[in-house]
Amino acid sequence: MRSIFAKILLWCFGTLVIALAAYLLISAAISSHYAGKGGPFEKMVAFQAAEAETAYTAGGPPALSAYLRKLHIFFGPEHFLTDARGRDLSTGADRSALLAQAGGDRNVPHQIHGQFVLVAPTRDNQYRFIAVGRPPPFNVWSFLPYYGLILLVVALLCWILAINLVSPLRMLAHTVERFGQGDFSARTGSRRRDEIGDLARAFDQMAGRIETLLTAERRLLQDISHELRSPLARLSFAAELTKTAEDRPAAAARIKKEIDRLTDLVGALLQVTRVEGDPSSRSLEHLDLDRLIHELLEDSRVETDAHGCRLHFENQGGLDALKVNGDRELLRRAIENVLRNAIRHAPPGSSIEIILERDPGNALISVRDYGPGVPHEMLHKIFRPFFRVEDSRDSQTGGAGLGLAIAHRAVMAHRGRLTASNAAPGLRVRIELPLDSE
Repeated sequence: MRSIFAKILLWCFGTLVIALAAYLLISAAISSHYAGKGGPFEKMVAFQAAEAETAYTAGGPPALSAYLRKLHIFFGPEHFLTDARGRDLSTGADRSALLAQAGGDRNVPHQIHGQFVLVAPTRDNQYRFIAVGRPPPFNVWSFLPYYGLILLVVALLCWILAINLVSPLRMLAHTVERFGQGDFSARTGSRRRDEIGDLARAFDQMAGRIETLLTAERRLLQDISHELRSPLARLSFAAELTKTAEDRPAAAARIKKEIDRLTDLVGALLQVTRVEGDPSSRSLEHLDLDRLIHELLEDSRVETDAHGCRLHFENQGGLDALKVNGDRELLRRAIENVLRNAIRHAPPGSSIEIILERDPGNALISVRDYGPGVPHEMLHKIFRPFFRVEDSRDSQTGGAGLGLAIAHRAVMAHRGRLTASNAAPGLRVRIELPLDSE
């Protein structure tokens, strides 16, 4: 049997049948004990016989008749007290036939002509007490309709149990099938708190991880294939120029510049994609943001001199070092990309302001230039890959459109936020990173 639903129903029904059979056997044993010699019913008849004898001894036939009428009122069947030969002590009628029909097996009910007859001797064995027409003290089979109702109710509960167990498994199987066919967004969304819910949530986590890995891989391929076209075309053109160029060192320098640019671009894409796909691959360490920014400022001196702008750094975080727990190279690249973007758009002679400050539980890095800024309706787009604000970029200053996108992905990988706003004039980009708890 391959269906777990059928197995559950079969096991539940089999258990119910066994329990019902055991109950019937126990009930039959109790009935036999109740009706047999020495049972409760026999003791009750013996008590009635003793009371009848007492009534007859104390008050004669009238007192006996009054007691027997009470028994008839409360217990229904006819009752008689006779002597050893069967003469009725209340009315004088002959009851010897009943004694003979009951035989010598006393204190046990006998069915005679559709009636039940039970004979009990008194304590001194002088008289005989006869109960006629009393129904069987206990009949197991009369309860069969109730047993059937119980069986039906329990079977219904077993069916509900089977449905409750099998339905989420079927849903999980359907979700796995969808996922296997390429629908990587398929999730169970289970809210159960039992083992089946744990299994479903484990699948959802696994599916999310696989989807993240595949998305990161596809994004990497798209980014590289999209962005490498222009640098490769320029590199190919520069290589052709070296064949006829009079200034070969300048041509070689241009080729090296394009190669360095490609190397830096591919390295950035690989690094951020690897971290997005596998967060455990990050090389985490305790980083002093003040020191890291000073290193970046030193590395940017040549570029700022070329653009005719200057850098102004202010640490408002206090004397205590602002430390974060993160991947050094990834965070360095994120801050560097934001800084280079500001340098690229800063007007000659202007200043670029870098401010490091503390926010409750977070470190804030603010980078502001005094350039043309970004149209308000485009602020939310500047962190998208390959997005360019055409009015603020040209062929000389335009970048790949990946700097801020890579920075945004790197900051998000550290559970931080990267936002931008117009400072009028210029653009202010804020990096928010959670402080190291240690």
